Amino acid sequence: MIQTQTLTFLKELVDNNDRDWFQANKARYDVARENVIAFTTEIIKGLHNVDPAVNPDLDPKKCVMRIYRDIRFSKNKLPYKNNFGVSFPTQGSKNGGVEYYMHIQPGSKSFIAGGYWMPEAEHLKAIRQEIDYNADDLKKIIDDKEFVKLFGEYRKQEQLKTTPKGYEADNENIDLIKLKSFIAWHPLTDKELTSKGAAEEILRVIAKLYPMNVFLRNALA
Repeated sequence: MIQTQTLTFLKELVDNNDRDWFQANKARYDVARENVIAFTTEIIKGLHNVDPAVNPDLDPKKCVMRIYRDIRFSKNKLPYKNNFGVSFPTQGSKNGGVEYYMHIQPGSKSFIAGGYWMPEAEHLKAIRQEIDYNADDLKKIIDDKEFVKLFGEYRKQEQLKTTPKGYEADNENIDLIKLKSFIAWHPLTDKELTSKGAAEEILRVIAKLYPMNVFLRNALA
């Protein structure tokens, strides 16, 4: 589980996002990061049983993203992220892209997600084609009552304003074909993250994301 002091560190970082404060609190950051790594390790242990395409030998340290922001081309010059991001990549898709992602940010801004965010052009084309050919398979997943309860309306993600080349506006699945990303996410409260059953709850949610990720991986196979 995530320790309360990990969330406290992130809360204080929001109000003190500068290098002097961070260096003075580097030891606290190291403890927080080790907590996230340990939690990631716990999830990885059960993740392969939920989705066999996840390598059970994933290095948890490599799954946890850097807290340092790349500010070279950003107007936002704050040097540190105010969260811990954890990526759980899956095998079986060309050049990756389909994954599970955990976001740890205090104030009930944490979440667990799955899918493919902003696919590159070639992958986007392949996913759209799969939807056009096998939309019923995807709709069976995303229109399931429990899926909607956990993740909301899948079709409400950002869409293209125009119809993609090669498709007609009256295509019965154009709302899915026009999507820019193919993701679903479920919010996690601070209380849920800091409870003893946090890893089990996250794995339960991932199990509901699994069929969607299989559909996307099949599109890229």
